[in-house]
Amino acid sequence: MIIPTIPTPEEVLDKGFGRAKKAANKVRTSKIPRHQKSKKIEEARIQTACDVIKESFTAILEKVPKVEDMHMFYQDYIDVVVGVDQLKKSLGALNWAVELISKLEGKYLFKVKRTSPENASRVRSEAFGRISSVVYRIEDELNFLDFAKAKLRNMPSIDFDATTAVIAGFPNVGKSTLLRQITSAEPKVADYPFTTTGIQIGHFEKRWQHYQIIDTPGLLDRPINEMNEIELNAMVALEHLADVIIFIFDASETSGYPLDSQFRLFEEIKQVFKTPIFSVFNKMDLVKDVEYINEEYINGYINRLEAPLMVAASEGKGVSEIITKLEEFNNEKKIRSRADV
Repeated sequence: MIIPTIPTPEEVLDKGFGRAKKAANKVRTSKIPRHQKSKKIEEARIQTACDVIKESFTAILEKVPKVEDMHMFYQDYIDVVVGVDQLKKSLGALNWAVELISKLEGKYLFKVKRTSPENASRVRSEAFGRISSVVYRIEDELNFLDFAKAKLRNMPSIDFDATTAVIAGFPNVGKSTLLRQITSAEPKVADYPFTTTGIQIGHFEKRWQHYQIIDTPGLLDRPINEMNEIELNAMVALEHLADVIIFIFDASETSGYPLDSQFRLFEEIKQVFKTPIFSVFNKMDLVKDVEYINEEYINGYINRLEAPLMVAASEGKGVSEIITKLEEFNNEKKIRSRADV
């Protein structure tokens, strides 16, 4: 989401009053009769200051896209990260300031015209005080917009025409590693939970079909209303983007999450999203190093799933089978689409 640079109240006022001073200097050097000049100077200062400040706020309002016109993924993403209601409130405050400054502009220009030349500077000073008060009244909203700009700077760019697979699972089960193996993306990978704190996206093409793979932050086995911002990002991606979900099990349990917990999360996602799911058992290369994990233990979970894939993503083993399965899914999707026409 594009949010332009957000000025502080001091910066807005310095810019407005600074331009106003320059406008006054132009009037001073003009060939206006002396008895009219003092009033013309103050009129120029009021009008210029108001115009500059209004333009500063209007430029922000014009550059920020309307949230309600955006794809639902982006609407929910913004709501999770900064809050849609607060964003609208802050933008509304800028619009309020523009309207009020326009009214003050008209009011004080009229007062300058009606006052004596000796009182013109006093009227202008009063106008500047009122204008400053309006700008400082929206200081919290300007601060929030600056915060939102930083938080939404790296909002993911989504290709809504691509076949999209969203990778889900507990933290540290190998989601980012798999994304790096399938696509050219370079997500940060490390051996501790919550390495992925935002949505990561990779792309690849196969037989002229564009595929989009999205790595979500790790999900935990708990109700949605107890999830943190990182987990909610994952839920947004699952809800609005996934044509298919690739659920990663850590077969070795070296992530710190037992297979029983992982299976419960798998079942919850399957029930909530009604989206096709590929189950993938990762870290099969580490299974042999864990004493209590044996073939019988793993098969107990494998037999509860439909044709899961066995991979060792860190070594690239089994990755080609995932790509093949995505191709098969995409071909079936095309056939279903043609049948629905």
